[in-house]
Amino acid sequence: MQDTPTSQDALAHLAAVIESRKAVNGGDPDASYVARLLHKGPDAFLKKIGEEATEVVLAAKDADHGGDTSKIVYEVADLWFHSMVALAHYGLRPADVIAELQRRLGTSGLEEKALRKAVAREAESQ
Repeated sequence: MQDTPTSQDALAHLAAVIESRKAVNGGDPDASYVARLLHKGPDAFLKKIGEEATEVVLAAKDADHGGDTSKIVYEVADLWFHSMVALAHYGLRPADVIAELQRRLGTSGLEEKALRKAVAREAESQ
């Protein structure tokens, strides 16, 4: 019986593919969309993240008015993908994001936000 890959496995696999598209790993901007985004630099993939985030919002608003909810999934997948390109550019991995989410488990979102604000205030006062 074959094990079913976990979500984390799928993200790790996609991250490895993205990593392989970096110029230092032989990524060719003429042959790969990811290599092209990375070659163009942060402005290119950050712009895509903004566009995809907007498309998530629009798909959700459409769903609120009877639209197809599968479009939300499609747009979130695009958002995650382009976010993973950004992670790779900055030397980060999906596992880093998962670790942060796990760290937050059991913590109230309101408490987490208040803590981040307190830490930011402390850093500013130093």
